[in-house]
Amino acid sequence: MKKYMFFSILGLKMSFHSKYFYTASSQVANFPEFVAVGVVDGAQIVYYDSNTQRAQPKQDWMVNVTAEDPQFWERETEALLGSQKAYITNIETAKQRFNQSGGVHIVQKMFGCEWDDETGDVNGFDQHGYDGEDFIVLDLKTMTWIAPKPQAVITKHKFDVKRAELEMYKNYLTQICVDWLKKYLDYGRSTLLRKELPSVSLLQKTPSSPVTCHASGFYPNKIMLFWTRDGEEFYEDVDHGEILPNHDGTFQKSVDLHVSSVKPEDWGRYSCVFQLSGVEEDIVTKLDPKLIKTNWGKTEIRRPEEGGKDTFLLVVLCWIIFLFIILLSFRLIQSSRAIQILLVMLMFLLSPAFKNNLHMASITTAPLPLTSSTDSPCLDREN
Repeated sequence: MKKYMFFSILGLKMSFHSKYFYTASSQVANFPEFVAVGVVDGAQIVYYDSNTQRAQPKQDWMVNVTAEDPQFWERETEALLGSQKAYITNIETAKQRFNQSGGVHIVQKMFGCEWDDETGDVNGFDQHGYDGEDFIVLDLKTMTWIAPKPQAVITKHKFDVKRAELEMYKNYLTQICVDWLKKYLDYGRSTLLRKELPSVSLLQKTPSSPVTCHASGFYPNKIMLFWTRDGEEFYEDVDHGEILPNHDGTFQKSVDLHVSSVKPEDWGRYSCVFQLSGVEEDIVTKLDPKLIKTNWGKTEIRRPEEGGKDTFLLVVLCWIIFLFIILLSFRLIQSSRAIQILLVMLMFLLSPAFKNNLHMASITTAPLPLTSSTDSPCLDREN
């Protein structure tokens, strides 16, 4: 199978990351005032909230941490208790800066590190947000803070002058954080370093809709999914979707190709290519109408077991019985005569001739059910 090596070199990096997310909120119903989540390479490893006030492991392999450091969870809990108090106070500070008195407000922080195990390069990051928008961001290269909002300028000046603290924080992000990241990768090697290839499907809603190349079930999320024409990556009329998580810890991604301007004889020039970091072979899927799974343009004959015909018979029978009960109640016909008529009608309904006519009437043009796997998305999904 052909290997699109130049795409791998440009687009895929063998890097790992460790991130912490802090969220403090005010007046949010049924939600803790403070939540902290620790994530390593997409896998949640730590959880804390202001209701439980205790840091908890979220992966079985995290028990290895306490085997090496018995006081680990106590220290994590103590540190997060301090962060909880600080960030709840930060909400009140932000409300004053933005001249707000009440309502729902959210302060968020994301910080952590990234390590490339091939080059050894490391990077640290720290970003703060308020009500869904950037508030202040650390530029580790210049060792300064960037304030996108005027209300954050005061915080920027306060942080920038604390050079000693900033140097210590840089050491944490580029050294201590990376050391812990390597430990986590070692503890959870069977989970974090595994490689799972996806199933790749071509999907289309209608003849005029784009053809969607959908890959689902891959791990890790360091992948590339793209369309090629004549063996080279094709950018025109292509829409890339985001990488989304599946319920089982794997990921999925889609990329659309608008084929309305592609001539039928040129379809064979196009292919969808999936690449997974650390895996040599690509998964290449030709743009072939025979491979596309659709839910349009088919004529379906309803089978007797589907119940449509039996339901109709039951409805007719119920109406006949109901009508005879009404007639009998008003004494419009004699009971013996009514029974005779009812028997005749039943014999007619159950006759082969009536069933055949009913069967012919049940032939309809309707969408066929999708034949794709349960991992494939509904073709009627919203973009």
